Amino acid sequence: SSGINAEWPLRPGEDAAWEDNDKSTNKKAQRKKEEEDKRKGALERKRLAAELLAEEEASLEVKAKTPQKKMTQAELSRMREEEKEKASSAKEEKEEPIPENLNRVMTDVEVAESVEQAIAALSVAQAEEEVDAHPEKRMKAAWTAFEQGRISQMRAENPSLRLSQIRQMLRKEWQKSPLNPMNK
Repeated sequence: SSGINAEWPLRPGEDAAWEDNDKSTNKKAQRKKEEEDKRKGALERKRLAAELLAEEEASLEVKAKTPQKKMTQAELSRMREEEKEKASSAKEEKEEPIPENLNRVMTDVEVAESVEQAIAALSVAQAEEEVDAHPEKRMKAAWTAFEQGRISQMRAENPSLRLSQIRQMLRKEWQKSPLNPMNK
């Protein structure tokens, strides 16, 4: 056995032949090492967190409450009277006039006491407004009238433009025009 040990350091070429160069084995070993490092890092973080928690708890120790001294009935009654005086003075300071309920104020509103009066009041209100319920029905006729009136003016202002370009400009004007029933 001593002869084998004596020869062993003298053969460097043979050591290279027995060296493990398998890529998958090396990758496995590398992954194992990385996992071990991760595990050690996690343990270190847990240990630090536990230390910090212990330090924080030690700094926040609850101080023991000192027991209150016993009070006599006279002292208790005096304290109650003082609290009542404070409450009454605060109540006197806080008392303000109650504002009028704006939901109940009726300005410019017709009051109906029967169904007929309510219908009459509603019909008058609707007649005053005269809201156009369906402006889209008059859209095409209004557009045609607007286009007929403005197209000759636009041609005079811009003689070099094509009809399609003039119509595009008219469309933009139409969107903002007070003649457009959708703008009312």
